[in-house]
Amino acid sequence: MKLSTKGRYGVKAMFDLALNSDEDPIPLKDIASRQEISESYLEQLISGLRKAGLVKSVRGAQGGYLLAKSPDKITVGEVIRTLEGPMAPSECVVEDTQACEKSDYCVTRLVWKKMKDSVNEVMDSITLQDMVDEYSSINKEK
Repeated sequence: MKLSTKGRYGVKAMFDLALNSDEDPIPLKDIASRQEISESYLEQLISGLRKAGLVKSVRGAQGGYLLAKSPDKITVGEVIRTLEGPMAPSECVVEDTQACEKSDYCVTRLVWKKMKDSVNEVMDSITLQDMVDEYSSINKEK
């Protein structure tokens, strides 16, 4: 199971919004510059995050993007699943997917389900605020 750039860059962009949110909207070009992400690619990611209700856009000369909720209410899991879809090592353990005819006695399915559950548990236990706090802690030590 490997995240694509969508998931990785999406988390970086959301972290940037959380870290730099001081009530003023943040222009996309600023996020792109700080996180070294193509602005046009970032536009695509932010569009999906906006549709999911994780970010808000503000139009105008002083416009940009803001988190739609406080950083302690947005998990890494929400961001990744919004951009990547369900995180599962095998299709047979994705919700709303019809299991194969061997699923009732498939030993490997149990392994894939445990992996999926563990990954989701970790992603859902980390908020953007946790990331900001960790970043601040690391930078205090320098």
